[in-house]
Amino acid sequence: MKFFIDTANLAQIKEANDLGILDGVTTNPTLMAKEGIKGYEAITNHYKTICEMVDGPVSAEVLGIEFEGIIEEGKKLAAIHKNIVVKVPMIKDGIKAIKWFTDNGIRTNCTLVFSAGQAILAAKAGATFVSPFIGRIDDGSWDGVQLVEQIVNIYNTQGFMTEVLAASIRNPLHIVRCAEAGADVCTCPLSSILGLLKHPLTDLGLAQFLNDAKSMQ
Repeated sequence: MKFFIDTANLAQIKEANDLGILDGVTTNPTLMAKEGIKGYEAITNHYKTICEMVDGPVSAEVLGIEFEGIIEEGKKLAAIHKNIVVKVPMIKDGIKAIKWFTDNGIRTNCTLVFSAGQAILAAKAGATFVSPFIGRIDDGSWDGVQLVEQIVNIYNTQGFMTEVLAASIRNPLHIVRCAEAGADVCTCPLSSILGLLKHPLTDLGLAQFLNDAKSMQ
């Protein structure tokens, strides 16, 4: 399973990349706004910087919701850097745009997916990635990881090449369960990635080893 980090914060991207396990980055307008990135030129430069830091897909989201606008914005985003993947919302014009991008050699990430039916449409249109939002599904008292497993099974059965990118990750357990469910990619905040490192028995064992080492000196 590939690890993407879900942020626009350069320090967090660097920290995740320095671990040696980072495969890509996902962003959205909310994450950009959190970093105070405003205006076309600033956003473009920020994407360029991220692409130069990480040797992997960098999802850049369109703001338009109509076909023509999505296409024009997506073409500009794709021109920023070879690593850019155009992030398109799961709407009717979004599916039309994904098909156009696919036919024209532009990679896409279909975002805001909450059902298997939506995931089927994204795959039929040729999306590179499909992003089910498991945390938001959990918020509605459903099991988001079950949706990931369902999409993975459908794609395997039908031979779809679209990769399942588990998004809206809230904790390390989400990551582990998505790996069990067969997700191709998991995009996570840095805190969830670092949370995988932690276990109380590891801390206790390390403390004992260090104390034993001191007694041997």
